[in-house]
Amino acid sequence: MRVLGIETSCDETAVALFDTDSGLLAHQLHSQIKLHAPYGGVVPELASRDHLARITPLTRAVFEEAGTEDFDAVAYTAGPGLIGALLVGATFARSLAAAKGVPALGVHHMEGHLLAPLLEDNDLDYPFVALLVSGGHTQLIDVAGHGQYTLLGQTLDDAAGEAFDKTAKLLGLPYPGGPHIEKLAKTGNPEALNLPRPMTRRPGMDFSFSGLKTAVYYATKKEGAERASDADIAASFQAAVIDTLAIKCDRALKATGYPRLVVAGGCGANQAVRARLDAVAGKRDAKLYCPRMAFCTDNGAMIAYAGALRLAAGERSEHDVRARWPMSELAPPAAP
Repeated sequence: MRVLGIETSCDETAVALFDTDSGLLAHQLHSQIKLHAPYGGVVPELASRDHLARITPLTRAVFEEAGTEDFDAVAYTAGPGLIGALLVGATFARSLAAAKGVPALGVHHMEGHLLAPLLEDNDLDYPFVALLVSGGHTQLIDVAGHGQYTLLGQTLDDAAGEAFDKTAKLLGLPYPGGPHIEKLAKTGNPEALNLPRPMTRRPGMDFSFSGLKTAVYYATKKEGAERASDADIAASFQAAVIDTLAIKCDRALKATGYPRLVVAGGCGANQAVRARLDAVAGKRDAKLYCPRMAFCTDNGAMIAYAGALRLAAGERSEHDVRARWPMSELAPPAAP
């Protein structure tokens, strides 16, 4: 089965063609970073308009790269995400599927991220613990099998990636903040500031990053000799986030006893995050799995792959787009 994947949930327009026999045939992506950078964050109306302008040329580019325009189904991101942006992808995908006479399937964006490491040629298998960590989400999930997801913990306020962006803004760094914080942190002292590790002294696997963000705010407002350097603030902030993620992942691995930890989402591209979580997994005799860098952020390949799995199981649901869609409401795939 050959599935065309369409992703337009936020600020990346992405298209990919995946074949269940041959693997990923082609993928194209356009990032809107330059479009939104002057505003310090994503402007929904601008995002939707840009998706509309980019989606057809990107689809043509995928067909040209793959050397074929044949596909058996179209998978598109139905949520969660920006409602206007989602509507662009869903309308395009459904129209294309109708013209071709093939099924269209709405895919959960976070399931795409969760399954992205399976795109690679590796030994990843179920069950595993998944840490989904990005600008909009921070969740720990017990993945017993395909479609068998149990939420272990999630952020109660800011997502980790959101905290990175807000800290970068406080330090006068460009948007998006994650890569700039990571780069600046390499030149700083991670022990310069005693920043909080929120919710790590209480049991459970939920997260909170708003208090850490507030502590960074006050650190940046100090003056003279009392103020740490920007590099030290960045390094101390990143260390606090990584410690928090590591403690919660360790608890999840201990609770489930699973031998595998998957880290996906934009923050999963951070090398310091990967290194620390690799050590956490090793301590529990588990193995860490991450998508390649290109598939950490939003992409069409993960949507095509997630769609292919559900289509193979007999699912044919054209989900309406949803700005909010908890994974707890995601039904297991239908039986073949």
